[in-house]
This record gives sequence, structure tokens and C-alpha cells, in this order.
Amino acid sequence: MAAPERLQALPDIDAALWRELSRAVRDRHHAWRFATLATVSAQADGVHPEARTVVLRDCDRAARTLLVYTDARSAKAQQAERRPQGVLVVWSPALGWQLRLHVALVLHTSGLQVSSRWAQLNLTPAAQDYMAPLPPGTPQAAPGAPPPDRDSRSHFAVLECQVQSTDWLELHRDGHRRARFDAEGARWLVP
Repeated sequence: MAAPERLQALPDIDAALWRELSRAVRDRHHAWRFATLATVSAQADGVHPEARTVVLRDCDRAARTLLVYTDARSAKAQQAERRPQGVLVVWSPALGWQLRLHVALVLHTSGLQVSSRWAQLNLTPAAQDYMAPLPPGTPQAAPGAPPPDRDSRSHFAVLECQVQSTDWLELHRDGHRRARFDAEGARWLVP
């Protein structure tokens, strides 16, 4: 398989990034479907960075948003409410591209955005992830979860990630390249 032609113009690269993000939410095998979301937690002894893998569920290029599902009781949901900034990181070996997306976070626990997505998810096995009687991270004596409450969606939430800036890094045998896309425009950076 021949390597794809390298894009040269910044607007073409930005468009390609959003095409790949859109593909990632539809294609279960796309490397960008699973992203690392980094946030911070404020505790009595200071601020601590936290990172975890999340699944990208929706992408809106026009609004520059990505959506992630979460349990409203989770640490990431609490962190998003207290400090609504984060970074999503994705890597594609096939493309040789890494993205660092600096995002503003908005947690939605009610409304049409939540209820319409819950209606789609409710009859799938994944729905049980949001119906556990205890919050994620709660200590338990042994593995295995108590049966979920199938009549409730009270813990299902949508985490909206509004992309503020994108840092793109391409690792390539002919030379690495890096660019940033944000409110100030697009510009090349030293890799």
C-alpha cells in the first residue's frame, strides 16, 4: 500500500484532521476513536493531573466539538464541572499523526442532547455502564457489579469538548512537521 500524499497547505491539513475525527466516531477500528482525556483535580494537597481513555461519540466540525459519554458521578465529570478545561490526545500510526486538542468542557446531564443519545444507547449492552448503582471508582470487596437499574438514565451524561486549539504533529521519514490551529489562525511550528 502506497503512503498517502502529504498535504502541504494548512487549510487542507485542518480539513483532513476534522475528516479523520468524523471518521473516528463512525469507525470502531479507527485509531482516533479512543482518545486520552487529561483534566486536573483539585484536592486538599494541591492540583493533580488525571488522564483516562475515552471513546469519541460524535463530531461536529462546524461547531468544533467532540462528544464523549460518561457517568455523571465519575471523577472526569466532577473535574469538568470544577475546572472546565482539558486536553484530548489521539495518535494514528497509519497516518503518523498525533493531535493534542485543547478543549473547553461542558457536562450535560439533562436536555435533548442527553435524552436523544440515551434513547439510542439504552437498548445496547453499553447502557449498563451508566446504570451502576454505585459511582465509578467506589471500592468493592470483589469484582463484579450489582445488577443495573434498567429504568434509570440518571447517571448518563454527555461531555461536550469544545475545541479551542489543535496541535498537529506529523512524524514522517521525510521530515516531521507540526502546526497549530486556533482562534489566531493556522501556523507552522517547529516539531
